[in-house]
Amino acid sequence: MQQASDPIESRQFETATATEVGTSTASADAVKAKREFNKLQKRLRRQVGNAIIDYGMIHEGDKVMVCLSGGKDSYTMLEILMNLQRNAPVNFELVAVNLDQKQPGFPEHVLPEYLDAKGVNYHILERDTYSVVKEKTPEGKTTCALCSRLRRGSLYGFAEEIGATKVALGHHREDILETLFLNMFFGGSLKAMPPKLLSDDGKNIVIRPLAYCREADIAEFARQMAFPIIPCNLCGSQPNLQRQVVKEMLAEWEVKHPGRLETMFKAVTNVAPSQLADRDLFDFEGLEAKQRQMQETRIDAFDLLAREA
Repeated sequence: MQQASDPIESRQFETATATEVGTSTASADAVKAKREFNKLQKRLRRQVGNAIIDYGMIHEGDKVMVCLSGGKDSYTMLEILMNLQRNAPVNFELVAVNLDQKQPGFPEHVLPEYLDAKGVNYHILERDTYSVVKEKTPEGKTTCALCSRLRRGSLYGFAEEIGATKVALGHHREDILETLFLNMFFGGSLKAMPPKLLSDDGKNIVIRPLAYCREADIAEFARQMAFPIIPCNLCGSQPNLQRQVVKEMLAEWEVKHPGRLETMFKAVTNVAPSQLADRDLFDFEGLEAKQRQMQETRIDAFDLLAREA
């Protein structure tokens, strides 16, 4: 008669088996997570590389000033550009610049510590734009417009000081689409954020390497990289923020109609001036003259056959 197994040994075997299964599952999950992160990283690098090529953003010998705010977008932009710099067919320099606007409670140590650890050349530009914005903005109004102008002016001027040939901003695909709808809804103009821009005074060329990148991909990349994110308490906490309303509208569209944002962004890159109504952009007045010219040069197949007969 076969002797029954020891209950203690049975429990130990079951525990060991469960541990092995758990370890195996955890290992498989880790491998899958690593694979997904690699795909995400490659996708972002490819999209940034394509945007740079498509719009001629960076050339041999460029000194690119990377504007680093401490948010997910600018961290991601710097990380991807650093990687591309190591593998690019052209030589270019990167210098990170943070504008310390003297917001109360701003953790001044975070960015220097991060950039020192990464070995990145950087500058911290101190300008008390916060006080100006709070003083000049009426109660209940949003601070974005004035803050953006002051920030842009400070960064553009500093780019000249350090001899930067390009100013890189971290705007992504959704930022571009949000700006398009903000201008349509509230500005009465059909314009967005171009991937490459010459400043009004002609002194700076602005580039947006993340123009092709989805915000969700950037957010996930930032989470996986564990960037030390610094929230903007001046902008993000404002009530009645029009951009936030538009952002929510676009997010709802994407949920209800997946792929709609991709289609809309493609539309931004595929403009037909003759199908709009901007008289400066298209010569509507000259259509009759163009019609006459086309008629004069048109070959009538029936006339040609009649002559040959």
